[in-house]
Amino acid sequence: MKTFEDINQVIKDEMANINWNKKPQGLYDPIAYVLKMGGKRIRPALTLMACNMYSENVQNAVQSAIGLEVFHNFTLLHDDIMDRADVRRGQPTVHKKWDDNTAILSGDAMQIAAYQFIAKTPIENLKRTLDLFSQTALEICEGQQYDVEFENRMKVESDEYLEMIRLKTAVLLGAALQIGAWIGGATDKDAQLLYDFGINIGLAFQLKDDLLDVYGDEATFGKKIGGDILCNKKTYLLIHALEIAKGDNSKELQKWLSISDEKLSNNKIQSVTALFNKLGVKQICEDKMQYFYNMAIAKLDKVSVSEHKKQELRKIAEKLMFRLD
Repeated sequence: MKTFEDINQVIKDEMANINWNKKPQGLYDPIAYVLKMGGKRIRPALTLMACNMYSENVQNAVQSAIGLEVFHNFTLLHDDIMDRADVRRGQPTVHKKWDDNTAILSGDAMQIAAYQFIAKTPIENLKRTLDLFSQTALEICEGQQYDVEFENRMKVESDEYLEMIRLKTAVLLGAALQIGAWIGGATDKDAQLLYDFGINIGLAFQLKDDLLDVYGDEATFGKKIGGDILCNKKTYLLIHALEIAKGDNSKELQKWLSISDEKLSNNKIQSVTALFNKLGVKQICEDKMQYFYNMAIAKLDKVSVSEHKKQELRKIAEKLMFRLD
């Protein structure tokens, strides 16, 4: 069995071998730029790790893994435009370094390139891999649309939010694992269990992201702390704060949600964070994270391979659960 570090090196080498030095440079340079930012490479790692649970030959899954990573980064280009985000992984976002049109078009090219990589999946698994990848891509769009709609709604239920992040974030982790398992030769039952493991880890991952946006360290998180607060983003924290806050706490929270003056940005972040602390929503979010983590491990426990072959996935689940960035 390869370690997570071994798998990451395979991915790093493969990503470095992709030639984006093509014309027109205005289309391809932004793609090379965003992919060189690095990131955690979680999705391709999960693909190869799932494959490796059933086969020593992870090379069979490399092209599919790269396709998933390119697709994930495509979604970030478009997300950053929609969120008007200035920083990604500690660097200027593509739409800031270039412009919106460039980010849209380069993102479109990345989506097409992702399908080209996925199309190199071994023929015996190509049809179902393409079907799952296409369904996942559509679900991610659905999740993004829910996210956009939530911006204009004061009342969002926590279950609605969890479904949104399942679609926007978790399904790609699940698909990465299922595709890798298929290519490795897993049974349909095991492949489904690994998909479900990915869904639950993805939900915990996004809840952790909500926490880090408020309570993380800007130096390690890679983007401005409090960004979700400034744009009144409906996170698990804010949804529960709106539900719990009564009387003066509710008035105080509503006051800050109505303020968009940049000069008061720091005050808004500090004040809303203080309200979160007072209302105990950090603990509520952490408890839900733990719930999904436990669900993920329960699915992994049922996968019919030796415990030794599950250890790397257990480690990555812990790393995602307790990460600082």
